[in-house]
Amino acid sequence: MADLPFTIADVEAAAARLRGHVHHTPMLRSTILDEAVGATVVAKSEHLQRSGSFKIRGALNRMMQMSSAQRACGAVAFSSGNHAQGVALAGRILGMATTIVMPYDAPDVKKRATRAYGAEIVEYDRYEGGREAVAMEIAERTGATLIHPFNDPFVAAGQGSCGLEVAADVADLEIALIPVGGGGLISGMATALRAKVPGIRIIGVEPEVANDAQQSMAAGRIIEIAQPKTIADGVASPAIGPVTFAVMQAYVDEIITVPEDEILSATRFIATHMKQIVEPTGALTTAALLNHRVTDVAHKRVLTLFCGGNADLSIFAG
Repeated sequence: MADLPFTIADVEAAAARLRGHVHHTPMLRSTILDEAVGATVVAKSEHLQRSGSFKIRGALNRMMQMSSAQRACGAVAFSSGNHAQGVALAGRILGMATTIVMPYDAPDVKKRATRAYGAEIVEYDRYEGGREAVAMEIAERTGATLIHPFNDPFVAAGQGSCGLEVAADVADLEIALIPVGGGGLISGMATALRAKVPGIRIIGVEPEVANDAQQSMAAGRIIEIAQPKTIADGVASPAIGPVTFAVMQAYVDEIITVPEDEILSATRFIATHMKQIVEPTGALTTAALLNHRVTDVAHKRVLTLFCGGNADLSIFAG
């Protein structure tokens, strides 16, 4: 669809650009998971990606488009953690200064990693809003380029490189479950999967308490909600963006939700039975499968996505 903000050609260009800078992450299998779901489940392991999540793909693809003059002024971003680390690592790769606007209550593990990549952190109160305004003020004052976490065609196309890997690695994929926050990951992956796997069913998954994407798809317009409080902090955006929403409307079949207790339980299931440490956001799609919130999956080949591994290990206690 030529009128969309980006196309499969943009995703393929992003994948070529990122080659050698990001990992082609493996697909994981679990007999116990298959039996619990009643399907053949393949897990894309983006928790093993550089920076601990898929976010490096979009951040680096976007920052590679900056001119030398822009790079000299650095980049600024706002993020609860994974985009922060992606931008910070991309800055290190490209030799750029980065400033990240992060909520004061973001997980410490994400703050420490962001600083370790060389970024400066500016904290704000996520429940009082204003993160984008803080980032814009920094951009205007310093000349830094704002790297949006999702509402940017280059960012979303970069995330789509993950979908190209899935299509190349998994034969006969029938259903893809993809987490939804601002929509960058699902719009990018949906663009790739629609082009490479005709007939695939694409389902977005978000927390029950943060169902702005579900409401938006139903209403046919972007619905903004109050800042959600969810254990899946990586998808705690109050609204999707115009760039990502346009693509979601074209390519995504359905949005479903899962409650907080099921997200936490799935996180522990993955650690116990698959020996993988994922953050709650990275367990969203598996939670939907384990709790049978997806219809018509029996005997199908289904994708779940471990989108991030930057977990606060205290969630595994108790």
